[in-house]
Amino acid sequence: MQMITLADIRAAHTRIAPAAVRTPLIPIDPERLRAAGITPPSAAIYLKDESAQPIGSFKLRGAYNKIAQLSPEQLQRGVITYSSGNHAQGVAYAARALGSKAVIVMPSNAPQVKREATVALGAEIVLVGNASSDRKLKAEELEAAHGYTMVPPYDDPAIIAGQATCGIEILEQLPDVDLVLSPVSGGGLLSGVSTGIKLSLAEDRVPHLRDGSIVAKVGSQDVKVYGCEPALAADAKQSFDTKTLTEWSAAETTRTLCDGLRTQSLGTLNFEHILRFTDGIVTVTEAEIRRTIRLILDATSIVAEPSGAITLAAALFHADELPPAKKIVVIVSGGNIDPALRSEIESEALTTIV
Repeated sequence: MQMITLADIRAAHTRIAPAAVRTPLIPIDPERLRAAGITPPSAAIYLKDESAQPIGSFKLRGAYNKIAQLSPEQLQRGVITYSSGNHAQGVAYAARALGSKAVIVMPSNAPQVKREATVALGAEIVLVGNASSDRKLKAEELEAAHGYTMVPPYDDPAIIAGQATCGIEILEQLPDVDLVLSPVSGGGLLSGVSTGIKLSLAEDRVPHLRDGSIVAKVGSQDVKVYGCEPALAADAKQSFDTKTLTEWSAAETTRTLCDGLRTQSLGTLNFEHILRFTDGIVTVTEAEIRRTIRLILDATSIVAEPSGAITLAAALFHADELPPAKKIVVIVSGGNIDPALRSEIESEALTTIV
């Protein structure tokens, strides 16, 4: 199995520079938490705002890294993927930037805002059923029929390396971070971030020569990386805890508000990276996700979709399940929230969202 290397991640960081931005770390004010009726944790919390990417999501990192490595012939034939929304936009954006056609197989229950954004980027959309297996099978059928190149949403070394650049940025922006929280669904972001962070820290600990003597590098703390998942779609946690790749049904995973986290199983390659480099996975409730979306809207300048709010929800409501930390980075993976859902949550009294 092809595990990615630190060299792969660094090459990806250079490769995606024309398209992906270095997203900011934004500290959350403890007083804003108190004003919302939440007791601030002892740790300082920073939001890694991937909604600041051109497509409003981290998915551009992996998609651009994959498509930028294709041959001119492959670009001419076009690319295809299957996605509920954010990866669709990442592929559409990267394909347009690199002069290729993009075809996206999406579930019929994908948020309208994500479908419209994907079309606006020039992609052709094919709608199928709600199961993640439905869209994968249809994409493979069209790939074979038309000679498109598949750009998988998560189970691919180039995708993982691209997402890993987010982890490298976190270490550069906050070298003394103790804990990083990432959403997990198919596993692209969590596998990439945990691999990037752990490989980078391991390199920092490699002994090196100074004045002819071998000495160890210093200042490289142990950073824990945890995945965060809806309790209603907890296949990744079950897989991690049992060390056996598990698949949940579409009927189960589509219950969650987090449309970006409804994948029925981790990717095979993602699972191997997560087992090796991730420290744990926690789950959160739908009520906690809703409350956190509202909190982010009220307390910061960030707009978070449900899948992006899940990490802060874990930090605020499940601190007892996480390792002790003085500085926590929570990855806000995207901001492409359905306008109707945003309006609904903003109309609710924050203290009633429990």
